[in-house]
Amino acid sequence: MNARLQDFTPVVDMVRPRGSGPVRKEHPVYENHLPPCSANCAAGEDIQAWLDQAQAGKYRQAWDIIVAENPFPAVSGRVCYHPCESRCNRAEVDTAVSIHAVERYVADLALTEGWKLPAAGAATGKKVLIIGAGPSGLSAAYHLARLGHQVEIRDASPLPGGMMHFGIPSYRLPRDVLMAEIRRIEALGVKITLNHEVKDVLAEKAEGRFDAVFVAIGAQIGKRTDVPARDAAKVFDAVRLLHDVELGQAPVLGARVVVYGGGDAAVDAARTAVRLGAEETCIVYWRDKDRMPAKAYQQDEALSEGIKIKWLTDVREIGETGTTVEIMELDADGVPQPTGRFETLTSDAVVLALGQETEANFLKGVPGVAFNPDGTIVVDRQQMTGHAGIFAGGDTIKGLKNTTAAIGAGRKAARQIDGWLAGSPYKEKPRGTVVGFEDLNLPIYTDAPQRQQHLMPAGERLEQGFIETTEGLKPNEALFEAKRCLSCGNCFECDQCYAACPTGAIEKLGPGKRYAIKYELCTGCAVCFEQCPCHAIEMVPEPSIETSERRA
Repeated sequence: MNARLQDFTPVVDMVRPRGSGPVRKEHPVYENHLPPCSANCAAGEDIQAWLDQAQAGKYRQAWDIIVAENPFPAVSGRVCYHPCESRCNRAEVDTAVSIHAVERYVADLALTEGWKLPAAGAATGKKVLIIGAGPSGLSAAYHLARLGHQVEIRDASPLPGGMMHFGIPSYRLPRDVLMAEIRRIEALGVKITLNHEVKDVLAEKAEGRFDAVFVAIGAQIGKRTDVPARDAAKVFDAVRLLHDVELGQAPVLGARVVVYGGGDAAVDAARTAVRLGAEETCIVYWRDKDRMPAKAYQQDEALSEGIKIKWLTDVREIGETGTTVEIMELDADGVPQPTGRFETLTSDAVVLALGQETEANFLKGVPGVAFNPDGTIVVDRQQMTGHAGIFAGGDTIKGLKNTTAAIGAGRKAARQIDGWLAGSPYKEKPRGTVVGFEDLNLPIYTDAPQRQQHLMPAGERLEQGFIETTEGLKPNEALFEAKRCLSCGNCFECDQCYAACPTGAIEKLGPGKRYAIKYELCTGCAVCFEQCPCHAIEMVPEPSIETSERRA
């Protein structure tokens, strides 16, 4: 039996052929639908396809499918918030497939084995300048190189990676892993020039004879607040704190640290403060736990490391030795409201983690370039600004602001830039119908519990400082986890249709070739449709058969 059905008990013996009468009114066809995991992947990965290879132990093939869209699988496998898993149909059976853990296993194996990215495409003679060596810029560079364009990235930082390098602590993303995936992109011929701040984009475009420019500088500065702070108060910005720690220039925070904010950056700043020696660290956030944007696992890990989180609490004043906060209460609509009750938290330093925003002043003199009220750059459907040939993407424009979304935005921008350079605008292909749990026809099953990655105990995590805290899956665990995929919407040759057909109308074509339907034998009884566990068969009305066979 196919690995995906190893925990299932077939119910073919319960089938009763019924037919559709002397004249067939509908007939089955094989379709490839869109799995909910792939539909929800910000990087644009074909998750079901690479899991299909992984569950067969074909990890190189799985990696090839991943990197067709995402050149950073080892990064994504560690820091992506995996929205694919929140939509996984397997969660309705027991628990979601741990997609990110399998992706990390495949990606780490690629690093160990030294697998190389697909070669750059045939040279087009076109040159593209990318401003910013973060996830969006690097992803765009990778895809543009694969399309045959000559690419150079220029970045003001001393190290490539953008917020992957300077915004995510190394205990979550080891730097050797990040740099290994960046070096693979360089190996395609992408040139990365560091310590180079672009101040006049049009001059650099003309001087380098670039045909197009992609601005991917990200949201690199922390948002400001109007909370009053006394002159002697030690106030830091979370983005700057994480940046300085990465460069070995960590400030002295003191023994008691208050972090103001509720996102992942706030949690990272708090956990970093503990690793820098803070004895008491408290996160202050004005909304409740359920509305805190930091991922639940991030919150849990912080709490286990002794960090306190004061929900429904807002900062009102920052002093030299204490921070005044006001207790909030939710109104009938769930909106936090002030209560007039205050308390003072002892603090040697306050870290502001109120979000990030972009700063693209160097573009304000470029004709046609416009900005939204929040400082992001206005672009059209092709991700091009109002100045021909200058594109923007990632955190620089409106949209989701996280690493995986930035990687996906770089991929999309590369295809739009390629289309513009070729004089043929790129159009996204229709993605098809998403298959929900209610569309599946799962047989009787037994639970197959999720295999989880091992997290160091809290004490050991703090002892190790900035060493990676989570260990990847072992080989047998990764294989088991991949096999938990239900292959929603796509045939995986389980033979259920073949076994169920009462007239022998379904023919097996051999491994990897799926099936053919002999319509001269098909009565349109729909038993194959009802028995297909993954909804890879549809019943369509007659008359629409163009040939005597319709292949899977």
